[in-house]
Amino acid sequence: MDDEITLEGIIDLLKDVEEDVDYENVTTLVDDRYLDSFDILAVINAIDDEYDISIPAKYIIPDNFNSAQAIYELVVRLADAD
Repeated sequence: MDDEITLEGIIDLLKDVEEDVDYENVTTLVDDRYLDSFDILAVINAIDDEYDISIPAKYIIPDNFNSAQAIYELVVRLADAD
């Protein structure tokens, strides 16, 4: 993998999907509907495009997408599993 995965990089991807959210501090992105299902799909596609990492359906749960940190940890976990 060429691109190093960073929290800042994940936040940049999120801002491309929905820019008016404080990703550094919000930990309820899904629970409080900052991100809807279409946004989640856009994030998943952006992660695949940027890092060449597919997110299996079993990982597409609110806990993994409620914060930038959770998304970052998921992506790192999946990258390490490859």
